Amino acid sequence: MKSKEHTLSPMLMAVLANRFDGVVREMTNTMLRTGRSTVINSGRDFSCGITTSDNELFATAEGLPVHTYGLDLQTKTMCEYHPDLKEGDAFLHNDPYSGCSHPADHTIIVPVFWKGEHVFNVCAKAHQADIGNSIPSTYHVMARDIYEEGSLIFPAVKVESEGRLNDDVIRMCQRRIRVPDMWRGDFLAMLGSARTGEKGIHSVLDKYGITTIKQFISEWFDYSQRKMKDAIEKLPEKIIERESFHDPMPPIMSEGVPVRVKLDIKPRAGKIEIDLSMNIDNMENGLNMSQATSISTALAGVYNCLPSDIPRNAGSYRCIDIKMRKGAAIGIPNFPHSCSVATTNLADRLVNNVQAAFAELEGKYGLAEGGLGMGVGYSVISGKDSRHNDSSYVNQLIIGQNGGPASAESDGWLTYGIPVVGGIMYRDSVEVDELHYPVHIKEIRLTQDDAGVGEYRGAPGAHVTLGPSDTPMTVVFGSDGQTNPPRGVKGGGDGNASTMHLIHIDGTMETIPCVGQIELKRGMWIRGRESSGGGYGDPLNRDPNRVLRDVIEKYVSIACAREDYGVVFLGNIAEDTLRVDEDATAELRLSRSQ
Repeated sequence: MKSKEHTLSPMLMAVLANRFDGVVREMTNTMLRTGRSTVINSGRDFSCGITTSDNELFATAEGLPVHTYGLDLQTKTMCEYHPDLKEGDAFLHNDPYSGCSHPADHTIIVPVFWKGEHVFNVCAKAHQADIGNSIPSTYHVMARDIYEEGSLIFPAVKVESEGRLNDDVIRMCQRRIRVPDMWRGDFLAMLGSARTGEKGIHSVLDKYGITTIKQFISEWFDYSQRKMKDAIEKLPEKIIERESFHDPMPPIMSEGVPVRVKLDIKPRAGKIEIDLSMNIDNMENGLNMSQATSISTALAGVYNCLPSDIPRNAGSYRCIDIKMRKGAAIGIPNFPHSCSVATTNLADRLVNNVQAAFAELEGKYGLAEGGLGMGVGYSVISGKDSRHNDSSYVNQLIIGQNGGPASAESDGWLTYGIPVVGGIMYRDSVEVDELHYPVHIKEIRLTQDDAGVGEYRGAPGAHVTLGPSDTPMTVVFGSDGQTNPPRGVKGGGDGNASTMHLIHIDGTMETIPCVGQIELKRGMWIRGRESSGGGYGDPLNRDPNRVLRDVIEKYVSIACAREDYGVVFLGNIAEDTLRVDEDATAELRLSRSQ
């Protein structure tokens, strides 16, 4: 699908780029509206995308970075395992050892044919409520290997042939998965989404013809490469090494887990080299990253720091070289080391490391570290629902909110989520969660002075308290950021650490570790504070009027405004007369800077 000549007009290029983007968005809408679990239809923990027949990432629209940047690895596996692809085929892939992000991300892949020729692959990937793990959670931090993890693994297994479902695979899944009807509903939603993409591509091919589309693929990749190369050429030349640490997790990782990255920015060559090879060997727990997440999160950190109009596809990838080694916790995992938590904890740290490394360049580049860790608001709940004949339920909540990182131009994004999703996931509706599951979400709130200070401040994290509304409820969680909170850059302050507490029936409060599985009886609660984003730049350089607005909106207290930002006020909030005392502020800031 490569051509040396660029013959398509800019107008036609724009039209076709948007047509394929529209195909992916239609797939996304299909998944959102037909998914059965709240993980999909409320939290939007899914992504769609298109690769070419030679397995280059082509279009992703608003897919989660941790999902989409490795889709080409999955379609490559499908092609290698099934060289006799036919129209009407569909494959289920969740194998982290052959291209998937982690086992919980079930992916339906459909090869798309046009007049007998294989031209594209469409992918619909969605996080599942349950995948048959040995514990009721799709995240198993303590699993020593894939066997202890217990998840069902499908390395590009054919689930549909000539449009006919393989009922054997479906029955096998339903027998192992704790919520079989919910899984089947989500499976059909993924399949429907993929078939929607297939239909959309047929429509584009029907209108423009195969010759034009092949030419567009080649020119679109070349254009994307030029955009990326141009952006890199504007960067300062520098080699940057950065290290952070995942929180300790006694007894398995009592000193924490180092996350290391080396960036070599080569503007004259229009290249960025990312070296991950210095990271530790595979661990006997579920924190190991897959090859897909090692690539995708490193790329996400780079894209976060470059112009947003650069297409995220195989063309722009040509300018980024990633060095990894086999058998590393961040790299290419050796089977059977578990990759159960490959999409969050270490992956969040890697995104933060890369984007914060850019902040070490001279000038206004990069971001601070974003709030991380899947705390109380992201926990997996399970049990029996007395409202529905004690039927089993399993669901991951997405009601928490880590604070976004500050940048050189803006404050942190309040609805950030976690670094690997880049603000694209939705938050659950409290009312919908309480309707579907016997859970009582007691509070979700923000507090003052709960984010990294800076010329641009980070966003605060949410405080979440929840418990069972009736019958006992099991809660599984695997968080981060209690010991090592997100860091600020260029003089910005660190974000606040996360916390987790168990509240007993008598009201006593007990601090609990970041990783665990507990059973809550009615009257018991689990409470947590999600971590907040780091700040960017000296807080004494923050516009005093921005501080005034933060105080009025209760992000920042008057005391913090004075102590951290050097801003003094006249008047008061109650009478709506609060204003900056410009002379006193200038004097205070001058004294602080000396």
